[in-house]
Amino acid sequence: MIALITIIILLSCFILGFFILIQNPKGGGLSGTFGSLGSQVMGVKQSTDVMEKGTWTMISIIGGLCIISVLFFQKPQGGENGATKASTSKSAPARKGK
Repeated sequence: MIALITIIILLSCFILGFFILIQNPKGGGLSGTFGSLGSQVMGVKQSTDVMEKGTWTMISIIGGLCIISVLFFQKPQGGENGATKASTSKSAPARKGK
């Protein structure tokens, strides 16, 4: 299950990167180029709103999946502190010969 969540997180990161790269804060870039074409053909003027909503949606999906993925991690097997204790034998210190 953790592998599936990781794959979805990675795909969401790539989509988020795509949304961020096509946005331009001054209204240019790819969203400005195709947004003006879309407004002339279909009457849609709010391509930047769609890109912003897509960005926030992807951020929410990534954050939510990261939080949910913690539920699927298994606790390590071993002692109380999580580490396996190696069997060590205690020995007396060596005596110096007389």
